[in-house]
Amino acid sequence: MGRLNGEVATVEALSGSPEAPAGFLQTPHRFDAEPTGIAAPPSTRDAATRSAISEVPFDQAWTTELRDAALAAPQQDPVWRHGDFHTGDLLTTEGRLSAVIDFGEFGVGDPALGLIIAFTVLSAGTRATLGVGDNAWTRGRGWAPATGLNAHVHHAAAEPRAAAQTTRQITQALEGEGPHASHRS
Repeated sequence: MGRLNGEVATVEALSGSPEAPAGFLQTPHRFDAEPTGIAAPPSTRDAATRSAISEVPFDQAWTTELRDAALAAPQQDPVWRHGDFHTGDLLTTEGRLSAVIDFGEFGVGDPALGLIIAFTVLSAGTRATLGVGDNAWTRGRGWAPATGLNAHVHHAAAEPRAAAQTTRQITQALEGEGPHASHRS
């Protein structure tokens, strides 16, 4: 097996580059498929997410409210998507996305799951260019804490990189900066 060149993606490398992650996020959506049902609805990780909310140092009420809104948002037809899109699956060369790896969870499901990477590495201004609808944005904001909180609980104490990544992912989702920002009043 060949070796891929590049460095693991960082906020600094990709935050201002919407074309790289956004282009990849939408490419699998174009695959001709006959999906039936949604393979991973937002409720998939709900019990673990709600448990993690009580274990981490983030605004618990606002995190719960965001999660509830994501679960209540109308579902979109399932599409092909990466399924586990995070910085460890992205390689960069000279500040540009050069490879996407780890397709172990590639499958049919909620397209909003891919928005997790928007909160992990993209700036608020860059997120505003993604062109997703209100419902997908709401579900994506709910997926970000669902994956981030669980990873934070299980990995942040032992892995500083995981702590930084999950903290950014969660706080950016809670802030909601992007195409459909909605702040708690």
